[in-house]
Amino acid sequence: MMRHGFILLAFCTALLGCAVAPAQERRPIAWDGLGQDPNKVSNRPHVAKRRATSPAPAAGDPNRERERVLGTLRPYSEAWWAVHDEIEAENDKRLGTKLVICPRCVQAPQQGEDVTGSIR
Repeated sequence: MMRHGFILLAFCTALLGCAVAPAQERRPIAWDGLGQDPNKVSNRPHVAKRRATSPAPAAGDPNRERERVLGTLRPYSEAWWAVHDEIEAENDKRLGTKLVICPRCVQAPQQGEDVTGSIR
């Protein structure tokens, strides 16, 4: 039993040593001399990493004014709900312009096809 425990402990220690890797270090890569040297930093723009930038806030944001008006209205009144619905409609419209769904992923039901989900 002690022998099995020692073997299991040695095996787990070996796996742990493989799993614990240092953070991404920039060390030279072995290069065989063929092709481009991977150790040289490329200055070409199409190979360089692109930084994600946050878009500049829109100057004519209609929701900014609506949110200001919403703050002045009595919460949950009819006028408050009307402005709230306008804000939500604008947000949905913006999302609709950004959201792209593959046409093959969305299949419209065809005429005469049972859309209730029955198996017949």
